[in-house]
Amino acid sequence: MTESTGTVDHMARAAATGEGFRAMMRGFPTGVAVVTALDRDNRPWGMTCSSLCSVTLEPPTLLVCLRDGSPTLAAILDRGEFAVNLLHADAQGTAELFASGDRDRFDRVFWQLGGDGAGPHLRDDARAVADCRIRTSYPVGDHVVVLGEVYRVTHGPERRPLLYGLRRYGVWPHT
Repeated sequence: MTESTGTVDHMARAAATGEGFRAMMRGFPTGVAVVTALDRDNRPWGMTCSSLCSVTLEPPTLLVCLRDGSPTLAAILDRGEFAVNLLHADAQGTAELFASGDRDRFDRVFWQLGGDGAGPHLRDDARAVADCRIRTSYPVGDHVVVLGEVYRVTHGPERRPLLYGLRRYGVWPHT
């Protein structure tokens, strides 16, 4: 019972730990994206990312959090630009591929660059792609937060988004 209301408090409290925080965030479903970039030698790099959110409409800006030391992050920071591929519901295999670290991942999916694209577009797997230029980046723990100003959005066919939460993929329900 709480002192002020006399009601039963059903919330368990514990010190914040990495595992406790991870368990909390597992229960917060999110969309799934593959962040891509080209390095200085025009080699494609990419990784699955669920740490993504919009920041502002003016100018259009989004935020991604990428593991420090990843080759994808290195390419992004080196070139100053990246693409965010928002995956559709039938692209779970691509999400898993880009989360796996498989070095041949770009040989196993269809991708292309637009004329002034910031990174590879996964045309068969993305419901939309945002091309971004870095506005700023800063380290936080073992990740780097990257704010990207979106200079172009490409929409594919309207398809339901791929979701991830509770350690599994899911699909937005039909309405």
